[in-house]
Amino acid sequence: MTSNKRLLILPGDGIGPEVMGQVRRVIGWFDEHQALAFDVEEDLVGGAAIDAHGVPLTEATLDKAMAVDAVLLGAVGGPKWDDLPFEKKPERGLLALRKEMDLFANLRPALCFDALVEASTLKPEIVSGLDIMIVRELTGGLYFGEPRGIETLANGERRGINTQVYTTSEIRRVAALAFELARKRRNTVCSAEKANVMESGVLWREEVSRLHAESYQDVELSHMYADNCAMQLVRNPKQFDVIVTDNLFGDILSDEAAMLTGSLGMLPSASLGGVDETGRRRALYEPVHGSAPDIAGRGLANPLASVLSLAMMYRYSFDLASQADLLEQAVKNVLAAGKRTGDIMTQGCEQVSTEAMGDALLAELVRLVV
Repeated sequence: MTSNKRLLILPGDGIGPEVMGQVRRVIGWFDEHQALAFDVEEDLVGGAAIDAHGVPLTEATLDKAMAVDAVLLGAVGGPKWDDLPFEKKPERGLLALRKEMDLFANLRPALCFDALVEASTLKPEIVSGLDIMIVRELTGGLYFGEPRGIETLANGERRGINTQVYTTSEIRRVAALAFELARKRRNTVCSAEKANVMESGVLWREEVSRLHAESYQDVELSHMYADNCAMQLVRNPKQFDVIVTDNLFGDILSDEAAMLTGSLGMLPSASLGGVDETGRRRALYEPVHGSAPDIAGRGLANPLASVLSLAMMYRYSFDLASQADLLEQAVKNVLAAGKRTGDIMTQGCEQVSTEAMGDALLAELVRLVV
């Protein structure tokens, strides 16, 4: 790894700066102990950018994001900016990054760590050993389709409009990524839609099936209506390996899968674009949790989801599987040793601060490589 690999860190709002501070420490550890060097730059997004520049994402920051090899983001939003117009809210900065970087696939793993089985609201035998990946289409569908808006009808009623729309190419590229991921996991993909009531769902099922027949017959493919998929995630989540679905259903199903593991504070995510002519794939990595403004600045935040997002960056942007494995193992071991931030605290464990969790993680990394 040469030092010209470029990262942009966007800490954002609330607990974002705190958790990304621990990520910076881990990056520094890999630089010092594994000769894994990056050129790292930091900038503003979300509410922090609004306060400094009046917009949730500046053109200059977007240009940096487009130029680097990967972006690491903390969290955006908070009640401070709730009264702003919709188009100026902090979350629009994140949506703009996803859209302009063409990050069409969101990878949301749901992994239940052995030490946290009891934190889930489901029975231990249902979630123990859980390891699934939800691949959500991220730049199309209901959230971006036109027409959209709120209008006043002739009779005085108001009507809200959103359009669910997908093209062949949008469906095939996210399905292809799901099939490729499955080949490196347990080789099964479940495609979720609503082909029974939605034409976009019919197209989705047809195009995923066609791509499977053309290029991925070695991968086991099944189809499931999204509402049934939601039920099955609670009933028997370990039947799934990779789930691929559209933007709206992916938003819902990935949050449901996240809570099977016991805490949003433990879950990372990756948003990936296509591979360009140089072989580079634009990518943004972020924890699933929000900005948690109620605990911001108090040293209570759990940094592990952000750290695990860094591990995903090593794996998917730089093909550094051994470093990703090392970091993930360190997280598992720290949890097994009983270290807990408040969100995952259970009886008999030791509650630690954000920085103390970072200390424990770095110490475990040292122990693992000695």
